[in-house]
Amino acid sequence: MDIRLLKHFLTLAETLHYGRAADLCHLSPSALSRSIKQLEATLAVTLFNRDNRHVELTAEGRIFQKYARESLSQWDSLRNTLLSEAQELQGEVSVYCSVTASYSFLYDLLRQFRSQHPRIEIKLHTGDPAAAISQVLKGEEDIAIAARPNQLPAGLAFRSIGLSPLVFIAPQQDPWISPLLEPDLEAIDWSAIPMILSERGLARERVDEWFRQKAIKPNIYAQVSGNEAIVSMVSLGLGVGVVPKIVLDNSPLADRVQLLDITPRLAAYDVGVCALERKLRSPLIQAFWSQIQT
Repeated sequence: MDIRLLKHFLTLAETLHYGRAADLCHLSPSALSRSIKQLEATLAVTLFNRDNRHVELTAEGRIFQKYARESLSQWDSLRNTLLSEAQELQGEVSVYCSVTASYSFLYDLLRQFRSQHPRIEIKLHTGDPAAAISQVLKGEEDIAIAARPNQLPAGLAFRSIGLSPLVFIAPQQDPWISPLLEPDLEAIDWSAIPMILSERGLARERVDEWFRQKAIKPNIYAQVSGNEAIVSMVSLGLGVGVVPKIVLDNSPLADRVQLLDITPRLAAYDVGVCALERKLRSPLIQAFWSQIQT
């Protein structure tokens, strides 16, 4: 099967938009449509349901998506095994991380890697850090920068690259929030404090456990996706939040919030790089993995 057709299919399956997928594949929308129709004719199934407004994978399309990912991965592994004597690895590695991680960790991770393997393309996706590990486990990304969970899933390799405390933050001198935090932090009535928390993920689990230990039901003002959004909402005086300190250190709004010295302190984030153990057999993934300095 033509490898290009698999790439066209996966790009459309990811974007679910013919125009955007065609641009990413450097094709016209009509050429992309012909590729998909050729695949569907070969397989004798419909891979996408589409109308004038929506594109979505069919059940058969989701099955084929898994096959296409694995086939391309095996193709890259075979090709790079054949090219290994010339030390000319080439292909694509997909990386998922949060916006903060992209400029806090990614540069150092990629600097030496790019100089040694200039023909390996990095396909970067940014999003909610709480989704990082699941993106790798589902096979949608090769590598992710993530916080190590309390229990590492079976089959997942993890290599630490740094620690970041989880901290409570509040707005600076806010007429509504500040009086609730004074004068003694130890005497705060947490049931009256509006909280802005991650909607899921490790930070949320640790905050929920912190409140359970105090036998307090949190007053949740908002649940958001992404730590950067928490800093923004706290800076506006909407409540108190919990974020990894590295997010605050890199935020343009850092001077508009204050750290709260709250005890007991939450366990720090163990930030690292993760990948499926079986994918480490790929020369491309192994080349990236070997560059990671703990």
